[in-house]
Amino acid sequence: MTQAQLKKSSRIQQRNRSLILDAALEVFSQHGYRGTTLDQIAERAGLSKPNILYYFEGKEEIHVTLLNQLMETWLDPLVTLDPEGDPLSEILNYVQRKLDMAHELPRQSRLFAGEILQGAPRMGPHLEAGLKPLFDEKCALIQIWMDAGHLRPVDPRHLIFSIWATTQHYADFASQVDVLLQGEPQPQQGAEDYLVTLFTRLLKP
Repeated sequence: MTQAQLKKSSRIQQRNRSLILDAALEVFSQHGYRGTTLDQIAERAGLSKPNILYYFEGKEEIHVTLLNQLMETWLDPLVTLDPEGDPLSEILNYVQRKLDMAHELPRQSRLFAGEILQGAPRMGPHLEAGLKPLFDEKCALIQIWMDAGHLRPVDPRHLIFSIWATTQHYADFASQVDVLLQGEPQPQQGAEDYLVTLFTRLLKP
């Protein structure tokens, strides 16, 4: 096989893997891990089931691959909480980024929520090794800001939980939000305005 043929083959493989992962993300986010089959993923991707199994050993490997890709993206807004920044602005920027992700990556949010609701059977190690140290680090930073009088004192852990809950709600319960906000001209802007007001009033000294 020539170098050009190898490159073409590699591009086709990359394209097919991308097709499979995008199709799987759609199906997993709709039906959950247990409700998803390889046949559904294959149909969505426009590939045969044997083609799927050429690239992945099975449904679990596809699911784990998606979750691994998701974790870095999901944690990045928390990672970038800047110790040198203005504390209230840093928190509000974090809220904004999480809300943007709920709007732009709803399937990924539902994929993550589905895994957690099942008891994190595949994500447990990531939560322990990746999320927990980061969570503890940022809670300690927020506590330092509060002790210095830059933020009103609240429990930093539950503050972060509430940010997750109020932002990811717009992705995880999108069908309900769409029905209840039917006719709303700018639902994203309304959510942003409300959450900025909520957390500003909670945290401003």
